[in-house]
Amino acid sequence: MTDLVTGGAGFIGSRLVARLLRGGGAVRVLDLDADAPLPDGVERIVGSAADRETLRRAMAGVGRVFHAAGNPRLWARRNADFMAANLDTTRAVLDEAARAGVARIVFVSTAAIHFAPRSGGAAPGLDDMPGGYTRSKFHAERAALDAAANGLPVAVVNPCLPLGAGDRNLTPPTRMLLDFVDGATPAFLDFELRIVDVGDLAEACIRAAERGAPGERYFLGGPPLRLSELLAMAGRIAGLEMPRRRVPYALALAAASVSGMAARIAGREPRAPLEGVRLTGRPPAPGALRTAADLGLALRPVEETLAEALAWLAEQGLAKRRFSVARPAR
Repeated sequence: MTDLVTGGAGFIGSRLVARLLRGGGAVRVLDLDADAPLPDGVERIVGSAADRETLRRAMAGVGRVFHAAGNPRLWARRNADFMAANLDTTRAVLDEAARAGVARIVFVSTAAIHFAPRSGGAAPGLDDMPGGYTRSKFHAERAALDAAANGLPVAVVNPCLPLGAGDRNLTPPTRMLLDFVDGATPAFLDFELRIVDVGDLAEACIRAAERGAPGERYFLGGPPLRLSELLAMAGRIAGLEMPRRRVPYALALAAASVSGMAARIAGREPRAPLEGVRLTGRPPAPGALRTAADLGLALRPVEETLAEALAWLAEQGLAKRRFSVARPAR
């Protein structure tokens, strides 16, 4: 049977495709990007995961579906854009997977919607979400859980900030790292975060398909650390001076609000989206979710992941400041 990866040309999806190929299976990719490089032997279908006709064609003869398509950015001109990219695609994939009788489905959600709620409840609700991205992912995850409750064999993975080599589209974690390397961000807002290696994330998706329980969610992230600790680590690895000045949360919030309004007028993503700043005050936490350990997976040390991401940025010539990093052995 064939494995289908929606968003298979993206950062997470492409690493998942490579991992599936190493397992010897047939892989099909559904992605909007018609020009992104794909490994030999991968079948490409160009189109949206929200289009039912395209989905039915993509799911023909498929045994497993890995739904990684969506908009991972923290800014859009309209919140409806997040709903279309993250919720509508998920609902369509779940519906068509049920119609096709797919054996297993894995939905790539996010850990950004799992944090200690300010209301003091057991888990955050929709009103706790800080913006359009998290609201769309909250709805999408709920759709997946509802489908599982109705008998669809779908498991959910909740990755923290994914890092590693190969992020061609410069998703927010990689863009943040590149800005610091380039000296484009002379000061920073210190906050607690968690990193997950993109290779570990791909492996976790496969294990969730193989041994994950339908309706379960798997929190994927390393130990919590401060951004100041991550920057110090990056500076040691790359031999670069990283920023040391810190910005108070209130000032960062005010600046993000103003830049967000300007961005909507200009139609350009701001450097620090308001939703991203709000999320810094809500560090991800597994709560009652299962973890990588429940999938039998030991996560890679953060320092190795960071070194691989920095080495890739240097190799690709994406950084303005010159540095050299040897990739750690896997």
